[in-house]
Amino acid sequence: MAIEIRRWLTMVDERNVEAGRRTEMHLRKVAAVAVVSNPFAGRYIEDLEPLIRGSVEAGALLARLAVEAMGGLPVESYGKAGVVGLGGEQEHANAMLTTAFAEPLREAVGGALAWIPSFTKVAAPGSSIDVPLAHKDALYVRSHYDGVTVTLPTDAPAVDEVALIVVLANRGRLNARVGGLPANEIAARDGLR
Repeated sequence: MAIEIRRWLTMVDERNVEAGRRTEMHLRKVAAVAVVSNPFAGRYIEDLEPLIRGSVEAGALLARLAVEAMGGLPVESYGKAGVVGLGGEQEHANAMLTTAFAEPLREAVGGALAWIPSFTKVAAPGSSIDVPLAHKDALYVRSHYDGVTVTLPTDAPAVDEVALIVVLANRGRLNARVGGLPANEIAARDGLR
């Protein structure tokens, strides 16, 4: 089943000052959004495998757009999200955000070992969603627990659409100081440490 990509957009947030302290390495967060058709809107379908298979193209597009928006900076953290239009179910976004969708992102960021944090919901057009971020190779890197708030266009997602979102960042939070595994000490290569 083909999932039609109806529109896409990217957002970039970059800064290097937090609490009055200027940092040498700025923090760039990007979000790439694809608004796609939801062929299952308005009806219950038991088998969501067609949404899983159909999400690969959107995953590849979002991976490319997000990496391009990073402007050549290395990617250290990532996240994903989905907002389902009011005619669909939250499960539709979850189906579209599985491993099939995520593999192009892992490849685009040069490989990644950690699971990709995600959040989904059903909401009206123009809604906001907080997309979680975590280190791409080790979940115990607390400095990279962060997020990106994405506000969708006022006409998306329509009742028969889903907004799929990928977020990336080049580093952890500015002034991070709550302990945990430092990113430069990742050693286990198990997705956790």
